[in-house]
Amino acid sequence: MHGIMTTVSISLASSEVVASERTEAAPDYWRNLDPSWKHTGPPMRRYFHPDGYHSADPHDAVWGGHECTYTVITSFVDDGQIREHYVRINRWPPMKVSRKDDWSWELSNHLYRYNSIPDSHRKGCTGPLFPVW
Repeated sequence: MHGIMTTVSISLASSEVVASERTEAAPDYWRNLDPSWKHTGPPMRRYFHPDGYHSADPHDAVWGGHECTYTVITSFVDDGQIREHYVRINRWPPMKVSRKDDWSWELSNHLYRYNSIPDSHRKGCTGPLFPVW
């Protein structure tokens, strides 16, 4: 994996459509609303908009139409090195930002995981769609 691009910016995050998943630690109520958890449908999609708004597809059972925003948090130490870099959605636990081998993004914490969908056909995309060996 190429490690140069390991931080996410608002402009990049806002271009992403991501698949949302629950982890084993997520409460049963939320996991049972997720069709991918029950193997009855595809992962739910989430959208990060440039204005900081975070949304879902219409008729998403988990979403419920509530207000949701995100913020990219980056803090630096004296020498310009990044001390912390994470995404905060509403008041949920911080989500670690990482790159996967296929150059897609992953935002994750102990409850939820968001994986970007590769979009190599777009300008400013997540990267080439190459098989991972």
